[in-house]
Amino acid sequence: MYKKGERHVPGNYRPISLLNTFEKILEKLMYKRLYEYMAFTCPLYKYQFGFRKNHSTSLALISVMDEIYHQIDHDNIIAGIYFDLQKAFDTVDHGILLAKMRNCGVRGIVLNWFRNYLSNRKQCHC
Repeated sequence: MYKKGERHVPGNYRPISLLNTFEKILEKLMYKRLYEYMAFTCPLYKYQFGFRKNHSTSLALISVMDEIYHQIDHDNIIAGIYFDLQKAFDTVDHGILLAKMRNCGVRGIVLNWFRNYLSNRKQCHC
C-alpha cells in the first residue's frame, strides 16, 4: 500500500497482510492475550505512547508540555531534540524483539509461534 514519496520507489510502500478469517481471529486473540500478559508481568515504560490503548499522541504532547512548564517554573533551562523514525517498525530487529519477549517470560510454544510468524516472511508487489 502506497505511503508517500515517489510511487516508483518500492520503499515508499508498506506491505499489507492478506489473512483469512481464521488467521485474523487467531492474530487478535494472540494480541489480546499477549498484551494482558505483558501488562501484568513486564509493564511497558509509562511514556510509551505508540500503539497503546488510552495512550494517544495528544497525551504524549501534554506530557512533554507539562514537563516543560514544570522546568520553567523552577527556572531551569530546557532543550529538546525531536526526530521521527520513518518506517520505524521496519527497523525492528526480530532477534532482539524475541529476546525481549523471552526476558519478559514469553517462552515455549508461544515464543516459537512468534519466531515462526516473524521468520521467512515474503513480500510481493502484486
